Amino acid sequence: MTDPVAQLARRRNDLPTDPDTSVPLPKRILTSWWTWAVVALSIVFTVALVSQYQLITEDVPVQGGVIPGLNFAAIRTAFWFALPTLAFWTVVFVWADRYRPQRVVVWYLTLGWGAAIATFISIHVNTWASQQLAVAGNGDPTTSARAAIFIAPFVEEAAKASVLFLIAIIARYRVVSKVSMVVLAGLSAAGFAFTENIIYYARAIVYSSQTIQVGDADAAVQELVWLRGFWTCFGHPLFTMMTGIGVAVAVRTRSKVVRVLAPLAGYGAAALLHMVFNSQASLNSGQGLILIYIFVALPVVLGAAIYVVRQVFKQRRVLATRLGDYAQLGWLPASDPVVFARQWLRFRAVAIAATRGWRVFSATVRLERILTELAYLRDGQIRGIYDQAATVRARELVEQAKALRGVAIDDPRGLKLSLPRLRRQRPPAYAPPSYPGPSGIGGNWPAPVGQAPIGSPGYSAVNPNWGPPKG
Repeated sequence: MTDPVAQLARRRNDLPTDPDTSVPLPKRILTSWWTWAVVALSIVFTVALVSQYQLITEDVPVQGGVIPGLNFAAIRTAFWFALPTLAFWTVVFVWADRYRPQRVVVWYLTLGWGAAIATFISIHVNTWASQQLAVAGNGDPTTSARAAIFIAPFVEEAAKASVLFLIAIIARYRVVSKVSMVVLAGLSAAGFAFTENIIYYARAIVYSSQTIQVGDADAAVQELVWLRGFWTCFGHPLFTMMTGIGVAVAVRTRSKVVRVLAPLAGYGAAALLHMVFNSQASLNSGQGLILIYIFVALPVVLGAAIYVVRQVFKQRRVLATRLGDYAQLGWLPASDPVVFARQWLRFRAVAIAATRGWRVFSATVRLERILTELAYLRDGQIRGIYDQAATVRARELVEQAKALRGVAIDDPRGLKLSLPRLRRQRPPAYAPPSYPGPSGIGGNWPAPVGQAPIGSPGYSAVNPNWGPPKG
């Protein structure tokens, strides 16, 4: 597209342009701003993690003694303790983002932001704010109950959610539903919890190994791992999910008031839940904490899970309805709203295509992505988010889908997987031999046609047809 007016309209709507396939792939990769965003943020992630490592491994002098820093062995052990929780939440959120999955780059940047940048901001701001409040603790200002209740929730939720606002600003077109933003919020929170758990576990390992009053050091560490890594692992993803919902509502609406209030309301709900959670964990213990966990925390988590599942099923209805609009216009076949709105049929099409070669597989994946983008583009037009520039983009997507029809699997119903045969073909069944010789009993050749069986009246050891030529 070379029309400057059309290009300006696309930029205002944040609509993507198709890459120039005539340019070599290495050059396209090097000229993409996503590539340099990954490189730049990876460097920032590394610097932030190294800075935190130096901070937590240094001895801290306090009144009456010195708080020993953490050692590498404790951090390494804590890393393996915290890894299963991170892996679980990563799989859950990536699975939920299956209708319109984000780029792997976006997943990586969001996870890395929570694990490196958000924790870096939180550890410094929490410590500074606690010192300003003159909170008395065990030498570490951030371990006081007041800091955990009145400072940490606001600082940590703002640090985790900052990446959501960046994505909403620079890649608004990728945010097509509440599920999209919930997934990104959950990945940021999972990364944050991963680094935080490493620090907590490492502190417990060092403290229990140096304090005789703890008793069984391994049991004490395992108890903390089960508490943070299993029983309360939903905390950070649940809190940040509130901000993600608020940002998603703001991105998918025309109202300027809602665009301002929705993210603020989401952030306020996240900080409030975080504050309540920290207050109960700090001020209650024993039976009271168990009752709060069972009758308050678990119902909230269950409600959040039901909400996310409903949003996932809602995406199916959106795809069916919006693709149906194009099918009624004759732009798409009538089968597309059925096939590409059902996740099972989408998976089946990809599976069948995978057994028919790379060309068919790549075309099928591209076709599903194009039609999914087309459905959400139509949904944005209905909501009033895009103007006439979206119609031009829709025509391009329809033409691209049409070009893939002859190769891609666009309707897997009635098709089977093209798997290789695993059984050997059976040899032909010959009649059992009844005469001696190479092709007789014990021989390897079938019996010649017309030969009399052994012992019959017409049998002869010498073939009667043999002899000199007649005449």
